[in-house]
Amino acid sequence: MNPDAKQLWRAPRWALAMLLAVLAMLGPFSIDTYIPAFAGIAQSLGATPVQMQQTLSAYLFGFAFMSLFHGAISDSVGRRPVVLWGLAAFALASLGCALSQSIGQLIFFRALQGLTTGAGIVVSRAVVRDMFAPAQAQKVMSQITIYFGVAPAVAPMMGGLLFASLGWHSVFWFLTLVGVVLWAANYRLLPETLHLSQRQPLNVRNLLQGYWQLGLDPRFLLLALASGIPFNGMFLYVLSAPAFLGEHLALAPTQFFWFFVLTISGIMGGAWVSGRMAGRLAPKQQIKYGFAIMLAIALLNVLANALFKAHVSWALFPVMIFSFGWALMVPVVTLLVLDLHPERRGMASSLQAFVGASTNGVVAGVIVPLVMHSTLWLAAASLAMMLVGLLAWLWLHRRWPEIGRHA
Repeated sequence: MNPDAKQLWRAPRWALAMLLAVLAMLGPFSIDTYIPAFAGIAQSLGATPVQMQQTLSAYLFGFAFMSLFHGAISDSVGRRPVVLWGLAAFALASLGCALSQSIGQLIFFRALQGLTTGAGIVVSRAVVRDMFAPAQAQKVMSQITIYFGVAPAVAPMMGGLLFASLGWHSVFWFLTLVGVVLWAANYRLLPETLHLSQRQPLNVRNLLQGYWQLGLDPRFLLLALASGIPFNGMFLYVLSAPAFLGEHLALAPTQFFWFFVLTISGIMGGAWVSGRMAGRLAPKQQIKYGFAIMLAIALLNVLANALFKAHVSWALFPVMIFSFGWALMVPVVTLLVLDLHPERRGMASSLQAFVGASTNGVVAGVIVPLVMHSTLWLAAASLAMMLVGLLAWLWLHRRWPEIGRHA
């Protein structure tokens, strides 16, 4: 924690949480905003469904790759420069998307978007721990998760409205504007939170030592899996939304927002409860409750889809409850990741984001096309994602029982 934290930010804690949450929202916002325009983009640019999927995969893999470096660089040069340069590059990449005249150009600039948006989510996590002690940090991380949860609900509706009114180019003009506004807001408001005494040398040898140190730490790897993989238990439903909602549940596109509202309600509810538990309940207990909720509802979801035809009257609620369980435990697991190696919090956040984003890319490009045509397979894939995270946590809990014991 920065010893000068109280002097760096004198405004209310929720205001910093909101600023950091908006930074963290940029990544998912850039994914979900253009999804309603898929058909229009394909028709306009003469793109095949596979090529359109590549615009998403290019973004996700670009995000995953550069996530390795955003936090590590911020450990050396500071948090503020990485955020500002990242936002400037994002605005330029979004401008490139808006001006694209071919699917190849769009894929290229989408990859550039992915390379830049990770700066927000990666560095914002490190800033939280720079500025707050553990119990306070959990409350702030929970507030960020609440605000963060708004993006997947608002983005598709806003993207759909822009596409219907002004065409698909307007979606990326809007993202360009978002990048410019965020750059101006962070230039004016975001302080440098990394103390000079805590900075790491910026050289290849030191970076490789850091990656080696974290990459070979089984505690870090298990915590990264426990936080990043279960997210895909609900994310695969978001990526499969056209098939899941339109084909299986027979909802009109104008009714899709109910799915997003319920899912985000689950995330916001879980994050709110997580914040209320901060300092009152041992972190490992809170993680236990989160996984218990996800396991119970994932098993019930598989059973229901095996016995009954999916119907809108019940099929959306398992995703909402799963989201609640995930949001209940993920702020705690994230803080445990950051505190394993306090001198390399930025790098730890980078590697954690890399694990999550790489999994997201695999889910989007490989798993979703395989399971989206069956609600039973969707439910089974969701359960499998959760089980990977649960097994990682149980292994960690058995080998290092002291982790997460004290609030």
